[in-house]
Amino acid sequence: MTPRRPYLFRAFYDWILDNELTPYIVVNASITGVIVPQEFVQDNHIVLNIAPYAVGQYSVSNEQIEFNARFSGVPQHIIVPMAAVEAIYARENNVGIGFEDEPQYQIAREAPAQAEEKPEAKSTNPFRVVK
Repeated sequence: MTPRRPYLFRAFYDWILDNELTPYIVVNASITGVIVPQEFVQDNHIVLNIAPYAVGQYSVSNEQIEFNARFSGVPQHIIVPMAAVEAIYARENNVGIGFEDEPQYQIAREAPAQAEEKPEAKSTNPFRVVK
């Protein structure tokens, strides 16, 4: 089955905007594929304002959220895989949803830990066996 997270995310995003509130997301910045300004990451997490007035070229798919935003006046291109979205909520009243772990995202959550445990062996051979 496909993960529920992208569908719940879009539903809460629309609901927050329909109620004229500001959608914020909590992102686990340690997940593979997350592209955010690292100077704003604290304890491997970053909270992002994704209101239409705060971002440009916003795009959401079942795989990721992508948009342009400014951080301290500096334009940045942000990419957040769905596996990294831990919650979406309204800034004004903190009403929203936290997402549970789903088996479909298990690989994305384990990849950073495995990369730290197993340093890559340096090889001069650029080829690998594919079965």
